[in-house]
Amino acid sequence: QIQGMPYGNCLLLSDGPVNNSTGIPFFYVTPKDNTVADLLKNPVASLTLPEADGNFCRKNVIDPEDLRCARLTLTGQMVTVPPEEVEFAKQAMFSRHPVVRKWPRSYEWFFMKMNIEHIWLQSWYGEVSAIAVEE
Repeated sequence: QIQGMPYGNCLLLSDGPVNNSTGIPFFYVTPKDNTVADLLKNPVASLTLPEADGNFCRKNVIDPEDLRCARLTLTGQMVTVPPEEVEFAKQAMFSRHPVVRKWPRSYEWFFMKMNIEHIWLQSWYGEVSAIAVEE
C-alpha cells in the first residue's frame, strides 16, 4: 500500500566479529520482510546509530536518543553479500547475535551489507559534520 515510500525498520546488524570490527554494516535478512523486498528493488538506504556507548551520555545518564548525544548516519547501497564474503558475514552476525542461528530456516535468510557512500556525524542539537568514507 505504501510501495515506493521510504520507511524505517529495526534490523540486527554487525560490522564484524567482536575482535574484528570493519565499519561495514552486515545484516541477516529475509525476502519475506517488506523492508528487504523494497531494498531488492531500490537499494538506497540510510542507517542512523545513536551514541549508545559514548562517554558523555553514559557518564551524565542521558538517553542515547537525546539530542545532546551524537548520532552517526550512514547512507549508501544495500547489496547481497557476495559468496566470497558470506563466511565472514556469518561470523560477524552469529558472534554478536547468537540467537539468529535459531531463526526458522524456512524464511530463506541471506546476508546483505551496506556499501557506504556518505557519513554524517550529528552532535549537539543539529551540528552536522561530513566524514570521509575512507576514515
